[in-house]
Amino acid sequence: MSKAIVVIPGDGIGEEITAAAVAVLRRADHKHSLGLVFETHQAGGAALDLYGLPLPERTVAAARQADAILLGAVGGPKWDAVQPELRPEKAILGLRKALGLYANLRPIRVPASLSEYSPLKPEIVSDIDILIVRELTGGIYFGDHCEATVIDGVEKAWDIEVYSVPEVSRIVALACQAATLRRGRVVSVDKANVLASSRLWRRTAEQAAEKYAGVTLSHMYVDNCAMQLALAPKNFDVIVTSNLFGDILSDEAAVLGGSIGMMPSASLGEGPGLYEPIHGSAPDIAGKGIANPVGAILSAAMLLRHSLTAETAAVSIERAVDKVLADGYRTADLYRPGLTEVSTEDMARLIERNI
Repeated sequence: MSKAIVVIPGDGIGEEITAAAVAVLRRADHKHSLGLVFETHQAGGAALDLYGLPLPERTVAAARQADAILLGAVGGPKWDAVQPELRPEKAILGLRKALGLYANLRPIRVPASLSEYSPLKPEIVSDIDILIVRELTGGIYFGDHCEATVIDGVEKAWDIEVYSVPEVSRIVALACQAATLRRGRVVSVDKANVLASSRLWRRTAEQAAEKYAGVTLSHMYVDNCAMQLALAPKNFDVIVTSNLFGDILSDEAAVLGGSIGMMPSASLGEGPGLYEPIHGSAPDIAGKGIANPVGAILSAAMLLRHSLTAETAAVSIERAVDKVLADGYRTADLYRPGLTEVSTEDMARLIERNI
């Protein structure tokens, strides 16, 4: 039975990195008989140019019918002046909402071959294995907004943070489920000493975690968590947190390995999963063949694992990536003298050969 994969290249380097990921997926399909069928659709700035909207209904309809979606990156300075409701980034928020994707999973793993690239000492980051679980459809990004209004002669704007018990319960439950397959430790991150929404988050997290006897839940304020990720990242197993805090902390953690281009993500929920590297569209290097495709390729491995339950194929991709890196091949963002610099396409080919 075939599996439909909707590919959304997006903007900037999106087309290059999704092409690399699709090539690796085709190789995995050939080796493991997965029955993958690919269909390309547009979102972001590219869709805005073609259709006048960052997220056309045809893209949403295709995504809803797919088994999984592979996304490149959206946005760029070309569209900075458009109206807020038309910004390319609205495509990602729209897809999350349309597909009911309430959880973002960001694994942070630093193989020994990349520990020297970290801004931290190699012994602090080598063999890190953290999973950050970020709530995606609630919080300040989806609360009431006011772009600008004048009150008593002063211009103001605001964004309101709102969370409900069901929203917190389901994301903490997912984090606990993930922890049962790992080391059984979940840190819930909030700002309960200041924010009412965080106090509700903390109470609800404790109630949700009670159902998982093998999981230990602890709490940490977001500012302390940010510090501990730099001081002692190996102390973390699973981190679960809100939309805003998760956005910031996962980008901080991504730097631990030296390049944001290495980091994958999965957005899961009620509908088909959405998989994308966490970096941006990098329009300044688009078309030069120097973008790092590994984040997109590892996102493709997550797609196989979480949406198609093809664990063996997923592991084969991840091991191929590790082998190519251990052999000294690097794209421009990670190149150092003594190693072998390769293009975006060549990195994909090397990974294909090792599957």
